[in-house]
Formats: sequence, C-alpha cells, structure tokens
Amino acid sequence: MQIDVVQAAQRGDLDAFEAIVIGKAERLFTIARLILRDAGRSEDAVQEALTQAWRNLPSLRDPSRLDGWLYRLVVNACNDVGRADRKFTAEIRVIREEPVSVDDAARVADRDQLERGFQRLRLEQRAPIVLHYYLGLSVPEIAESLGIPEGTAQSRLHYATEALRDAIDADDRGRGAAISGRTA
Repeated sequence: MQIDVVQAAQRGDLDAFEAIVIGKAERLFTIARLILRDAGRSEDAVQEALTQAWRNLPSLRDPSRLDGWLYRLVVNACNDVGRADRKFTAEIRVIREEPVSVDDAARVADRDQLERGFQRLRLEQRAPIVLHYYLGLSVPEIAESLGIPEGTAQSRLHYATEALRDAIDADDRGRGAAISGRTA
C-alpha cells in the first residue's frame, strides 16, 4: 500500500480509504473467517474493524504499519464478536459427489481432523495460529499485530500450537475408542 494513499485517508479522503479497503478487505475477511469459523460473524467483525479503522486512522503514527494495525483491529473485532455470541452456528454447503482416490481421502481426513482440532481452540488461541501459519507473520509481526510484547506472542503461539496438537490427539483417541467400541 502506498504511504501517500494512507496519508490521504488519514486526512479524511474517503476515496483513499476506499482504495485501502478494496485492497485489504478480502484478506481481513479471510483472517476473521479463519478465527471465527462463521461467514456472517466474520463479516460483522470486518465491518466493525473497518469502522474503527476509519474513525482512528488519523491516530496511526506510522502509515507503513497499516497492515499490522488492521490485523489487530480485525483480531480485536473477532474477540468482541466471539464474546457477544458464544452459541455455535452451523454452515451447510452442498458438495458435489466425486470419486475420491485414496490420497485425496487421506488429505480430506487430515483437513477435517485439523478443522475439528481448530474448532476446539479458544478464540484467543486461534489468532496467533492464523497470523503465523496463514499469513506467515513472524513472532515480532504477530506481537505488533496483536499489540502485545514479543515474548507474549511467542508464548501464545507456542501454547496455541500445543492446544491444537492436544485437540487433534484427543480426536484420534476419540475415533479410536469409537471404532473399537463398534467392533466389540
């Protein structure tokens, strides 16, 4: 993003802010979707984050740090949406049936297991995972995006990764018990 566009938006140029939004909205939605796991709530979070961005953009001291600042606004909005609505919502998609090869079946099973593990994480555990593994942010960049010290970011990423690993292991144990229970 060009710094002059950010500076123009900071001065109240709505067209410049619109250019920022057009360039960043899809990525912000993807982050929210990965954290919240619900399209409607993700849209709400991004809308809230962009509203906050417009209101507070003049206070952004370093226009080159726009991305990290926007990530922080989205993560905070996800936390707010998650706290406001703790009930589970299901998303139903119609999936066309196609023959599945053994390799494809294993990939789908792995993805589904990872999804189940990720859903077991608390909302605040999802953010560092998404920022690191989806966006490829380093620990210092995660710290900046979340507005926390680097050591805290490293700790949150470590414990979130461990929690995800534990959730996947628990899923494995649960499936193993269900299979052995059926055959007994």
